[in-house]
Amino acid sequence: MPATYAYRLLNVFAESTFGGNPLCVFEDARGIDDATMLALALQFNLSETTFILPSTVADARVRIFTTGYEMPFAGHPTLGSAHVVRDLLGTGDALTLEFKAGVVPVNAEGDVWTFTAPSAGGPKTAPSPLSRIDVAALFGLAESDLASDPIWVDTGADQFLVPLKSPEAVKRARPDSATLDRWPQSSLGRKTAYLFAFDEAQPGNVLSRYFFTKQGGGVAEDPGTGSACANLGGWLLATGHALPARYAIDQGAAVERPSLLRLAVSTEGAIQVGGRVIEIGRGTVTIDAVGRTLLA
Repeated sequence: MPATYAYRLLNVFAESTFGGNPLCVFEDARGIDDATMLALALQFNLSETTFILPSTVADARVRIFTTGYEMPFAGHPTLGSAHVVRDLLGTGDALTLEFKAGVVPVNAEGDVWTFTAPSAGGPKTAPSPLSRIDVAALFGLAESDLASDPIWVDTGADQFLVPLKSPEAVKRARPDSATLDRWPQSSLGRKTAYLFAFDEAQPGNVLSRYFFTKQGGGVAEDPGTGSACANLGGWLLATGHALPARYAIDQGAAVERPSLLRLAVSTEGAIQVGGRVIEIGRGTVTIDAVGRTLLA
């Protein structure tokens, strides 16, 4: 017998209807196996698709799939899924979500959601496998554009962080697809890079861009990356930045999906990332006995 599953489409870190990072959330994923979850993620072809399940240790369990694999944690799927869970379960503005990376507390003020990164024991870091000049070359930049050494940071998902001296350098970055074989690779086998710079003209503001390699080749750019924003918080901790710290992170303008992320790091080292969630649509998917999907 065919089975029908409801989903919602949301934009996360969005300050306007068509800003932010798109997300598809399946409201009740009981009965959907791993292969079908992956197939559905590929069907919607967004950076991530999430599936809500019951949990014995949190308000809900959430599984996150890209078009190619499952992720232990990611930022905008956390906030978008929390928005849906609150509506489904009537939990109020404070809830917990279970991920492969651990249980994550999430809180809301209206439609602005904030998660606390699952970084017990502090962020994990590792040095860059490439020199500054080699890293700069991957993005069409000069070594002099780098503010300090790039490093790996992990506060739930490991990513390669590249600090630049100015927002102008961030805007000028142009990843070279011909050098993809030289990109550092994460523990999940992903090749990504998070470039950022503090805006001296607007203290408290950061401009960031997040690049990742696509299946089949080439480089894409993510409009709003919560896990990388959390890792920026980890970078602040790892580099001895004064605490507490609070920043507004602008991302996504280069791909015409402006996103605003809110980052706070407490004196105790807790990392919080927040942003507005806007629901833009709902629908259903019907899956028949041989795995074909029909969207409604």
